[in-house]
Amino acid sequence: MASILDEYEDSQNIRQSAQQHSRLSSTNIGITHSGFVNARLEEEKPIFNKQRIDFTPPEKINHLAVCNNQLCMSLGKDTLLRIDLAKPDQPNQTELGRKDDSKVHRLFLDPTGSHLLISLNTSECLYLNRNTQKVRSLSRWRGHLIESVGWNKLLGNETSTGPILVGTSQGIIFEAEISANEGSLFNTNPDQYFRQVHSVEEDGKPAPVCCLEVERGLENKYFIIATTRKRLFQFVGKVAEGSEQQGFSSIFNQNQDLLPSFQEFPVNMGHSEITFYTPKLRTSPKAFAWMMGNGVLYGQLDYVRPDSLLSDVQVWEYTPDIDLNQNKPISIVLTQFHFLLLLHDRVKAICTLNGQVVYEDLFPDKFGSLKKMIKDPVGGLVWIYTERAVFRYHIQRESRDVWQMYMSMNKFDLAKEYCRDRPECMDMVLAKEAEHCFQNKRYLESAMCYAQTQNYFEEIALKFIEAKQEEALKEFLLKKLNNLKPSERTQITLLVTWLAELYLNRLGQLESDGNSVIFKETRDEFRQFLGSSKHRDCLYNNRSTIYDLLASHGNVDDMVYFSVVMQDYERVISHYCQHDEYSAALDVLSKHCDEKLFYKFSPVLMQHIPKNVVDAWIQMGKRLDPKKLIPALMNYSQMGSTQQINETIRYMEFCVYELMVTEEAIHNYLLSLYAKYKPDSLLWYLEQAGTHASEIHYDLKYALRLCAEHGYRQACVLVYRIMELYEEAVDLALEVDVDLAKSCADLPEDDEELRKKLWLKIAKHVVQKEEDVKKAMNCLSSCNLLKIEDILPFFPDFVTIDHFKEAICLSLEEYNQHIEELKQEMEEATESAKRIREDIQEMRNKYGVVDSQEKCAACDFPLLNRPFYLFLCGHMFHNDCLLQEVTPHLSAFKQNRLEDLHKKLAATTQSSKSRHRPAPKDEGDTSSLGKATAGTSREQIKSDIDDIVASECVYCGELMIKSIDKPFIDPQKFEEEKSSWL
Repeated sequence: MASILDEYEDSQNIRQSAQQHSRLSSTNIGITHSGFVNARLEEEKPIFNKQRIDFTPPEKINHLAVCNNQLCMSLGKDTLLRIDLAKPDQPNQTELGRKDDSKVHRLFLDPTGSHLLISLNTSECLYLNRNTQKVRSLSRWRGHLIESVGWNKLLGNETSTGPILVGTSQGIIFEAEISANEGSLFNTNPDQYFRQVHSVEEDGKPAPVCCLEVERGLENKYFIIATTRKRLFQFVGKVAEGSEQQGFSSIFNQNQDLLPSFQEFPVNMGHSEITFYTPKLRTSPKAFAWMMGNGVLYGQLDYVRPDSLLSDVQVWEYTPDIDLNQNKPISIVLTQFHFLLLLHDRVKAICTLNGQVVYEDLFPDKFGSLKKMIKDPVGGLVWIYTERAVFRYHIQRESRDVWQMYMSMNKFDLAKEYCRDRPECMDMVLAKEAEHCFQNKRYLESAMCYAQTQNYFEEIALKFIEAKQEEALKEFLLKKLNNLKPSERTQITLLVTWLAELYLNRLGQLESDGNSVIFKETRDEFRQFLGSSKHRDCLYNNRSTIYDLLASHGNVDDMVYFSVVMQDYERVISHYCQHDEYSAALDVLSKHCDEKLFYKFSPVLMQHIPKNVVDAWIQMGKRLDPKKLIPALMNYSQMGSTQQINETIRYMEFCVYELMVTEEAIHNYLLSLYAKYKPDSLLWYLEQAGTHASEIHYDLKYALRLCAEHGYRQACVLVYRIMELYEEAVDLALEVDVDLAKSCADLPEDDEELRKKLWLKIAKHVVQKEEDVKKAMNCLSSCNLLKIEDILPFFPDFVTIDHFKEAICLSLEEYNQHIEELKQEMEEATESAKRIREDIQEMRNKYGVVDSQEKCAACDFPLLNRPFYLFLCGHMFHNDCLLQEVTPHLSAFKQNRLEDLHKKLAATTQSSKSRHRPAPKDEGDTSSLGKATAGTSREQIKSDIDDIVASECVYCGELMIKSIDKPFIDPQKFEEEKSSWL
């Protein structure tokens, strides 16, 4: 028993698989024009794969039941074998312990695989729980031969079955409940209760209840199906919420007044069997199949219908090889798309979609006749057994060939649903659907399907052309275009061009027919096609062809739209300008803000709508280069109207005053416009432009020539002033206004000689040209550089002194006052020199006391062991320490100077040491003279060093203040110092 469920491939499977594959491959011949090649690298496994269990029973197998991976079989007379299919190498064998001649009539296993009911032919029933070894008798059930059990899928668990239904051979339906728990002291039986709820009949006589099934629908609605040999009964009723534990009596009581709903067939073959298909675990069944005398009744289960659970019912009549006398069907099992029919020597699989036998498996005689076929509702496996062998069917990819059946039934949506992962099959379905729609004159639907197939493009296109279905052809091309890859540029180009032609033909036809609504819809669709982002590159690369097509159809509006989509605004604007629609052209310019197009079309637009153009320029702001617009402005400002000139000046003023443009060409052009057309603004512009040559942005020489040509002398004076040609400015200003000349004469503030010269020019002009002595005297008061004696030579000889009396007296008073001021300054200087001499004398006598304990402020060592400096602030430094502190703060020049002085001091020290040696007598006077000179030089050098080093305290003087912004560590040595701390 160790290898009881080890599987092996039966030799017949290979032969049957090859037969099935050859049969299916003959039906898989694709449409000849399909682009798919149906090449399979390996042989497909059959849908129904039979495997024999490697198991030799010690005794004959009487009955077998499988559910929830639990297998139970009755062997011989008194043996029960239980196998957990998850642990096939650990079988469990139990003895029934019967001494009489009773035999097992049927085995019933609940959906959990926990509760096993054993019906005996002596009208007794035994119970065995999965967790126990003890077989217990159900005393209340004695006297009834059990034919069927309707399990409770909602309330059943491992310890209790919940309320269940039991059918007997006498047509009585009982309600019962079995509990695996030990009963009370007075009730140790597992059966909790056993009561009759209904009875069924055939032809006025009790008939055995062959099958029972209990299902729950919506809103606590229950459906009970019971079958006899010829009849199928349905009981429908509601159970109050919370009262499910009370059983099904209320459902049968609701049907007492009315005859139960049933279907009856005339032929009786002695037994019947019903099976159900459940798509997912713990869900309600979706389909049924009932094997009875007339054939197999199969259909769907509809839980919404109020009276009947069965819908879409069909009858599959038995084939001629099935004889109800000699070769009766034994069992039936329902799968998703097939039902399997068990005969005494073979298994047939019939497709529920078309009623065709798609599989037939013949069993050899060596295993004996087939006894029963069972399907595990949890695992989905199908089991078949004989007296000496057990077989198992794996059902794999049952929906693999379903698409063909749906396709042959013209149920294309369902066919596509079952071949989504098989593109070659999907292509066949789509082609068949397209052909079907085409034959039924549903051309648009046909086009949509054809576009998704791999059929030859030319053949499909010709079909629609021959049928004169341009709209369908257009849809086909559109769909095909959307399915193309970006790399297929040639195909995309051809389709785009063809579609554009079809759209234009359609628009022309609709326009001639006067159908405005459809025309508008088609135009919108065409424009959407032209604006498609997916095919933008293709349209852009072939825009000249599209333009030619649009032009050939005279479709100007769509050509403009296409130009806008392609951002070919130059073509759009040219079109508007050619048709004198200048405002529309400017709207396009303003909307898309292309600077190059502004430069190109502004001359034309400026000629016709100058104000609007200038408004657009102003709105563009700094995005436009005004210098590039000058040619257009100059062209029409010289020969144009007053409006054009005014608008030109307005834009130039915007550039200068708003945009702050500094281009010399712009300012020169504005200056020329002012000089020629708006002289009132010329002088104001020159004044606000600046008074220094560095501030202005126009050409001074050009401005001077322009003003001179037009006779604007005051403006010329202003330009002369900016050019600092003060003499020319004064000469020209005297021709205009003396006050203007005076303002010019005061400009050279740093050159008194020039100012005096300019004022003398003004005075000469006033005296000689205007002969106004009073004005001449005013010149004296306006300029403090002029004296009466400077202007007297300009007066004629006949002028009397009375005119100058006041001026002469004023001049003399000024001289006297100046003499007094000089005397006072001399006295103050003498007094100041006296105080300074006293301070010097006092400083010579000032001294400081140094204690022997004092230390150097820099090195903190005793002060008196080396030469030192004492400052008035109290800080004391060694000579060398002070030098070391001061040197880094000195300028480069002073550092070099200090180094030279130290070298000279060292040289004088060396020479003085050499003079201490004995000298010849004749050189005595010379040596003494040199000694005095060297001493004087040495003291001078020390004094110079002190002036540099000890002019002020290094801690209290300006050196410390100036070094406040210097870092404590040199930035160049910062990293080195930082690393030394790590």
